[in-house]
Parts: sequence; C-alpha cells; structure tokens
Amino acid sequence: MIVSLEELKHYMRIDFDDDDDLLEQLLLAAEDRCRKVSRNEDFAEDPNAPVAIMYTVAYTYEHREDADDNALNLNLRALLFGNREVQF
Repeated sequence: MIVSLEELKHYMRIDFDDDDDLLEQLLLAAEDRCRKVSRNEDFAEDPNAPVAIMYTVAYTYEHREDADDNALNLNLRALLFGNREVQF
C-alpha cells in the first residue's frame, strides 16, 4: 500500500477505530482507481500519488450517499496529469 491506515486517519482527522475496516477497503479501491486514472505503471513513484489516494478515500467516505464519480475522476485527472500516460 502506498498510504497506511494511520496516515489516512491523520489526514482525515479520524481518531476512532470503528471505521478501520471500511477505510482499509476504501484505501484499496482508491489506489486502484488512482492507478487507472493515471495510466502509469510507476504510479507509486508519482509524488502526488499519496495525496490523490487520500483525497479519493476522503471524498468517498464523506459522500457515501451522493458521490459524483465523474467529478471525482476529473479532479484526479487534474491532480495526476503531470505523470499521466497518454493512451489511445
């Protein structure tokens, strides 16, 4: 994992353990989503990777009922644009 659960909880200012299982699942999903958006095999080397992953988890955690996947993907593309691989 690129981001640990402890780093994520610090980023999100979560000081309880009740949602740890959910956060771990969201971390895995966020890393996969960010890797796909970046289209980069060396995604873990991208300096913006941890921020993109934590942003994705925070967004999906806070917007569980009304998440806008299109808006999230557009924000991730903007964040990861510098190292994004062009594919046709």
